[in-house]
Amino acid sequence: MSGDNGKELTGKVAIVTGAGRFRGIGRATAVRLAEMGADVVITGTGRDPSSFPDDEKAMGWRDIESVADQVREQGQRALPLVVDVSDSEAVEKMVADTISEFGRVDILINNAAFRRGEDRVPVVELEESVFRRVLDIKVVGSFLCARAVARHLLARDANGGAIVNLSSTAGKRGSANTSAYNAANFAINGFTQALAKELAPHGINVNGVCPGAIDTARMDSLGRGDTWEALEAAIPMRRAGTDAEVADLIGFLCSDRARYITGQSINVNGGSVTEL
Repeated sequence: MSGDNGKELTGKVAIVTGAGRFRGIGRATAVRLAEMGADVVITGTGRDPSSFPDDEKAMGWRDIESVADQVREQGQRALPLVVDVSDSEAVEKMVADTISEFGRVDILINNAAFRRGEDRVPVVELEESVFRRVLDIKVVGSFLCARAVARHLLARDANGGAIVNLSSTAGKRGSANTSAYNAANFAINGFTQALAKELAPHGINVNGVCPGAIDTARMDSLGRGDTWEALEAAIPMRRAGTDAEVADLIGFLCSDRARYITGQSINVNGGSVTEL
């Protein structure tokens, strides 16, 4: 059901983790949910501006503060927070701060993930600390955030709500030199199914979104030359996806139109992986 202003998520409050990058699924999702009428909490790690990509530096990008501005441009309220999602106390504070500011939480988007790079090596060369950090952010972080938000929804007797866990097509098919990333995303898909069954009787939807190659800042380490062209050539649609295309699916899964969809891990990949 749409709100009085025709926006489907009017009156809803969403938390989007890992949403500070200009070219990223988190930012695109925060803006899409705001377009649909939600107030949005935007989290990030408090990146050092010296580490920003050149395009962010050139535009004077301010990480989660700039995303908050984009949410407000849609006529919605925004709350930017620096949060380590792998820290249980920080996550509990994030939810408490959200409730203090907005009075409720209805939607959680678990998007935070370890940066791409040093984890993409053979297992025999992979540092234990890196493997653990990949899982701490993606798997433990998603668990902590989902637990905190689910507890609030159940205590509020909300009889509704949506949790979307960002996974990857790497959560359905293993590849060489991506063992930590594969392990984390396979785990997210299993966690999504389990949590969906627990929360379904309470009308809370839990779904996963599995992007393939998406043209975001995470992919900058590949460049946009021959390697990138070969990657796109291997995709049936012959191009990488956009952050907005992923955000469109996430927005749909948070709406009442998706109220009978739960426990799914849905590919957004131009046909490159067809596993369910």
